[in-house]
Amino acid sequence: MTTLQEQARALGDPTRHEIFRHVADATESLDVAELTDRIGVHHNAVRQHLTKLVEAELVVQDTLPSRGRGRPRLCYSLHPSAASRWGVTGPYERLSLLLSEVIRTGDSPVEVGRRAARRHRLGTAAAPHPVDAFVAQMAREGFEPTVDVRGDTVEVVLGCCPFATTALADPDTVCGLHLGMAYGAAEQSGGLVVDELLPEDPRHAGCRLRCHLVEESVA
Repeated sequence: MTTLQEQARALGDPTRHEIFRHVADATESLDVAELTDRIGVHHNAVRQHLTKLVEAELVVQDTLPSRGRGRPRLCYSLHPSAASRWGVTGPYERLSLLLSEVIRTGDSPVEVGRRAARRHRLGTAAAPHPVDAFVAQMAREGFEPTVDVRGDTVEVVLGCCPFATTALADPDTVCGLHLGMAYGAAEQSGGLVVDELLPEDPRHAGCRLRCHLVEESVA
């Protein structure tokens, strides 16, 4: 596991720190071209800085389809372990904003969670497969998902509860937010439907999302 000292060294370069801030503040994953336009340095330098940020577990690298001929594009989003560090909003800060939205709007936790997922998209293009897109977004939200696909049936096990302490006190609200996030992520995946959330003790995680692929997405 990367240490705080290693992350601090990675962020010691001003350009690398600027790239990190752009990724951390974005509402969707960014590719090298987008970061090059924002930073104003050569794309090869941006790639080198991103490699250091990935090695330091500050950003996550994902693969998206190319926009034409050529290799698949690489995109970058915030690593879940960077939450609450280096000026990045942590899970309980996000939870406070979500709960405030529930109170302010009067909407259900499920609907508020759905909107939250819609605001945090995985890049500017769909991932190669709906399950990949869904798992990538749930990982970005800090759930540490693992997936089992059998035909058109998909089960996703959530290896971490980002709001575990609050979930113990108010499971209906927190599980509703989580289910809404799953709904929103699935809707953006372009071919996956979430059927139900089977909750477990949040201290040990392991909640399961039962899903299915729509007909046109089944291989």
